[in-house]
Amino acid sequence: MRPSTCPPTCLALPTQPRARIIHAMERQAQAILAAAAASPVQSAAMVANCVAYSADGKRIGDISLDAISDVLERPDTFVWVGLIEPDEALLEKLQEEFGLHDLAIEDAHNAHQRPKIEAYGDSLFIVAQTAQVVDAAIQFGETHIFVGKRYLVTVRHGASLSYAPARRSCEQSPEMLVFGPSYGLYAVLDFIVDNFMPIVRSFREDLQELEEDIFEDTFKRETIRRLYNLKKELVTLRLAIGPLQDILNQLTRMHPGLLRDEVRPYFRDVYDHAARINESTDTMREMLTAALSVNLSLVTVAQGEVVKRLAGWAALLAAPTLLTSWYGMNFHHMPELDKPWGYAAMIAFTALVCGGLYWLLRRAKWL
Repeated sequence: MRPSTCPPTCLALPTQPRARIIHAMERQAQAILAAAAASPVQSAAMVANCVAYSADGKRIGDISLDAISDVLERPDTFVWVGLIEPDEALLEKLQEEFGLHDLAIEDAHNAHQRPKIEAYGDSLFIVAQTAQVVDAAIQFGETHIFVGKRYLVTVRHGASLSYAPARRSCEQSPEMLVFGPSYGLYAVLDFIVDNFMPIVRSFREDLQELEEDIFEDTFKRETIRRLYNLKKELVTLRLAIGPLQDILNQLTRMHPGLLRDEVRPYFRDVYDHAARINESTDTMREMLTAALSVNLSLVTVAQGEVVKRLAGWAALLAAPTLLTSWYGMNFHHMPELDKPWGYAAMIAFTALVCGGLYWLLRRAKWL
């Protein structure tokens, strides 16, 4: 006889309840095994890369998240981790490995944070907004950055390009990567700001096309809609790039124990790029405001021209209407009606009045 697999606590239960308990335990075990099997796949999808570097700026190789603490035990290494919309469990794992602050982890898990920089002990938490062209439309996202003396963690949310090109650029310059996470932070921020430049150029091209449509003779409602949408996207871009200037300004001057002084001139260069983009955005916003005003003014002028022409033709019609109504009053004693030349004189006088009015209105450009 085969021994029972049921725990001792359920042996005293009737057969049906015992079967239900065993079935529930089996389903629970299957769920645990399924979650355990799916977890590595999900984590792999959320971890873009996890790379260790030596003190001379050379790449040691890819490592697992569990190996981070082992790598950091060596005093001459640092780690660069890239995440894509991680879940809470993955962020808690990084918090355990790097000793990150609870508030920073909470912000990194929840997107839609305002651009900011915050210091937590010997680490920095930076939130920067990103932009990307998706299906001929501008979409905005966020990147959350953790910076420590021996680690750099980037967390991407929403529309954001991969930072693999920035990482490759750093690896091709090991003489600069010797400055550790400070130089990696510069490369990421420089990559973010550079991605705004093609968008600004596309905005400028759209504005030039709209300027041609504005001065056309025919009014187009589509032109107004495009002007409004472009201005709305410029405002969003301004809200993304404006706070980034404050972040870069702090990185240029503050946090001496965390950021290398050799990298500060590079942060200043990124700040100049951000300032140039911000100025271009402000200039285009002013031009769009002027374009909207000009378009509305042209529409008003065109409507005024139509009203003037209608008023001119109404004046021409009013003259013969007045004369014919004058002689249509049915009085018995009107001397002109008895004359044989009365009708011809009436026609001539009406034509003379209409001709004079037409000449005056043409001269005044009402016709």
